Amino acid sequence: MNSSTFALKDPLSTPVQFLKGVGPARSAVLEKHGVSSVGDLFMYIPRRYLDKTAIVTIAELREMCSHQIVDSHASLHPGGSTDVHRYCTVVGEVRSFRGVGFRSKARFVLALADQTGSMQCVWFGGVQYWKKAFHVGELLAVSGQPSFYGDVLQFVHPDLDRIASANNDDGNEPDSSRIDWSKTLNTGGLVPLYPSGRNLERVGLDSAGFRRVINSAIRSYLDSISESLPDSIIRDHNFVALQAAIYTVHFPKAQPELEASLRRLKYDEFFYFQLKLALRRRWLKESTLGIAFSVKSKLARQLVDSLPFRLTKAQIRVIHQITADMEVSKPLNRLLQGDVGSGKTIVALISMLIAVENGYQAAFLAPTEILAEQHYRTLSGLLRNVPVNIRLLIGGQRSRLRRDVLADLQRGSAQIVVGTHALFEKDVEFAKLGFVVIDEQHRFGVMQRASIRKKGSSPDVLVMTATPIPRTLSLTLYGELDVSIIDELPKNRKPVKTILRYDDEKESVFEFVRDQIKQGRQAYFVYPLIEESEKVDLKAATVHFEHLQNKVFPDLRLGLIHGRLPSDEKDTLMEKFSRRELDVLVATTVIEVGIDIPNASLMVIENAERFGLSQLHQLRGRVGRGSEQSYCVLVAKRWVARRAEHIMRDAGKAREVLEQQRLAERRLATMVGTNDGFKIAEVDLQLRGPGDFFGTRQSGVPEFKVANIVSDTSILDEARADAFNVVARDPYLKLPENQMLKDHLRTHFRDALSLLQTA
Repeated sequence: MNSSTFALKDPLSTPVQFLKGVGPARSAVLEKHGVSSVGDLFMYIPRRYLDKTAIVTIAELREMCSHQIVDSHASLHPGGSTDVHRYCTVVGEVRSFRGVGFRSKARFVLALADQTGSMQCVWFGGVQYWKKAFHVGELLAVSGQPSFYGDVLQFVHPDLDRIASANNDDGNEPDSSRIDWSKTLNTGGLVPLYPSGRNLERVGLDSAGFRRVINSAIRSYLDSISESLPDSIIRDHNFVALQAAIYTVHFPKAQPELEASLRRLKYDEFFYFQLKLALRRRWLKESTLGIAFSVKSKLARQLVDSLPFRLTKAQIRVIHQITADMEVSKPLNRLLQGDVGSGKTIVALISMLIAVENGYQAAFLAPTEILAEQHYRTLSGLLRNVPVNIRLLIGGQRSRLRRDVLADLQRGSAQIVVGTHALFEKDVEFAKLGFVVIDEQHRFGVMQRASIRKKGSSPDVLVMTATPIPRTLSLTLYGELDVSIIDELPKNRKPVKTILRYDDEKESVFEFVRDQIKQGRQAYFVYPLIEESEKVDLKAATVHFEHLQNKVFPDLRLGLIHGRLPSDEKDTLMEKFSRRELDVLVATTVIEVGIDIPNASLMVIENAERFGLSQLHQLRGRVGRGSEQSYCVLVAKRWVARRAEHIMRDAGKAREVLEQQRLAERRLATMVGTNDGFKIAEVDLQLRGPGDFFGTRQSGVPEFKVANIVSDTSILDEARADAFNVVARDPYLKLPENQMLKDHLRTHFRDALSLLQTA
């Protein structure tokens, strides 16, 4: 088989191994990095660019250092070296390297040279690792703050990029004579640096190697790239041609044309993703029959009348939005966002009661058994005076109880069921499932969510989250859903006051706790998960509990709750806390302590710097549920500046610690500065990125190759508006101007074709 076989179909789908300069060995490595075709290679975008106009020679760097005025804080390096406080980049060839010193004083020294002179790069620690990381003769771009060590010019722990590895194409030993410096950097004013790694570098695919391979692909296949966007969109946004954009991102001449090309590629990524969402939204609304409920419900009215509080305006507004969807014969697909304590559960229960009144069953899906049990207790309490049969189905139930629940569901006598992933199992059958609530739905897979829908006949689905989702991420994750937001807390709630204290100020924290308890309040003490081990976490919490009980608060009543506690003991403990028979509840974070106890007005979070921002906000939401002023005290480690020699002993570790410190300080400052969950979520998204926003990477978050949903919000807005306008005007892409769009979907997004079927 040869490349022409593939070229007859779609040239850009040609396997990359048939490209000149690649072959089987390199293609095998490229496939591990998501590059299997020529089209994939074109979209293997440089991670950053070196501006040749900002690169200095070693001689120029030495001159800069010689004239630098040194301030009183500059002497960081042993031997009287001076810090120049300027970030510079040098491109040079590795001449030699060696390990120097022993044990804690061991360091790795690399000699770098260009046509104008030589200098050193120094790393403290990890000598054996660094010895294997370089080859004599390879070309590096090295960036850092230059300094003198005696008369020697040096970078300490610099950032580096491999420009050329000096490997022969056949993988033999490096040969510095084979590097053509002029060709390596002959890319205009900007040098693209590609995502790489040792496995890619071993087969000659450093940044220079990628440029050679991509140059070969461009010569052979650039003409195969065709436009698929409608001419009107290209004209309205003044976009550069797609061919020109692909060429420029790999071989840029100047910054303006590079920015224009990146803008075009980012738009294309966003546009096609949003086009799929728009098609799916249209399909869900127009091509699927659902249940038309009568929304007048005596059960819902009975529930509302029994509540000891009045619904907020936001809750009422959201209920009207949901019931309006329930009345029509199209499936409800709505995302309900609301901060902790905003009253999402009541809204969900009212919606489920409407379904029950119409003769249907409702399912409430929670991601963990602990949360399912918690929701079951909450809903059961709210339905205390309402004649509805509610059941719980979780994996840890006894067989006899499980069989009873399953039978109840199958014959329809179970009107509401609260459950976990156990509801997905094949033996779970509903008599007439009509409404599904999915709590914290990002913790469920797409296929799992689809499977629960299939247990009914197009049931209405209400997706809930207490994790405020920034608008950009919401548009990307849930773009096909309607969105409702409860943006109002109950009127008797006062904003929680958040206070930051350091571990050497604990006595004042303990005094504050005592004072609050004297006033009749209760408090939580929360300790972080130190290791991914429940046993270790439990041991640490137990030690802290004993210290608080025996040394700090011997006169108070304390309880300890953790994930390994049996359910009945957990319930007993929470009931005692609720009845004010305990003053302080010590808890780990293995569980979620989401019981609504208005009298618990104080939360102390120990080692707060170890918590993620979203987790801190969720924990803080456990207080502030009553009319009294509530407080959240963040107790953090005080960062003490290390002495210079300690920093230099392991500069790599010091850099890591300083970065952790910066992020921790940003998280803590955000918590102290605002109670707005959406503002907190925006900061959290910036700090962690979209993939890790929910704590763990999950398939629901798309990974774009060029675009960034955090920094490219304006492009996302443009692409979304255009995509939804296209579908609104031409739902099945039948107009001549959209034929190229349809062809592109057929080639690259086969899963979208089913959404183009006529109703």
